[in-house]
Amino acid sequence: MKDVLEYTPILVDGTLITIQLTLASAVVALVLSFVVGLSRFSSYGFVRWLAIGYLEFFRGTSAIVQMFFMFYVLPLLGVTLSPLAAGIAACGLNLSSYGSEVVRSAVQSVNRGQHEAAIALNYTTYQRFRYVLIPQAIPVMIPTFGNLLIELLKLTAVASLITISDLTFMAQIIRVQTALTLEPFLVILIIYFVLASVLVGFTNYLGRKFSRGRHTIEVKGA
Repeated sequence: MKDVLEYTPILVDGTLITIQLTLASAVVALVLSFVVGLSRFSSYGFVRWLAIGYLEFFRGTSAIVQMFFMFYVLPLLGVTLSPLAAGIAACGLNLSSYGSEVVRSAVQSVNRGQHEAAIALNYTTYQRFRYVLIPQAIPVMIPTFGNLLIELLKLTAVASLITISDLTFMAQIIRVQTALTLEPFLVILIIYFVLASVLVGFTNYLGRKFSRGRHTIEVKGA
């Protein structure tokens, strides 16, 4: 273990890259989750089918293959991404396909009476979603989004396959240079667990904050 601790600086660098990759991918996934999820409610059939096609494609194909495609294949088509950008894009696009279903199901879970009340108040579609449906759906989304965030953290480990210097990549370097296997991977296992615990705590905090006062929410004016 002493030999592994000598590599603390690169483990710190790997941890920071993993955090950066996770947070950036989470932002991409969150934005696309709402865009695709809410598109499923569009009155335009083309938009709905486009959202379904996006969902089925990214949910039905391997995240590793998607990452390889963005890093190794896109340059052949004239689009070159840095390893980090390819990793963020692949992780964000893949997780957003699952996140879009979370958004859709959470909005659908809102009591039907809330839909009808908003319509009775002559709300536009935007107002209905912005002031009535989405605020009530967010507390329902948070626990599942928290689970997806943990999955995203674990998914970033495959980014080492496209030369991103994350935790897993650094562990491989230590293994090659020290001929140790158990120790470096045990260390990063603990680091991943700590990071996941922080994300769980953050998710629980958000869940309590958004759930506060929403047990008996009523439709309000715009």
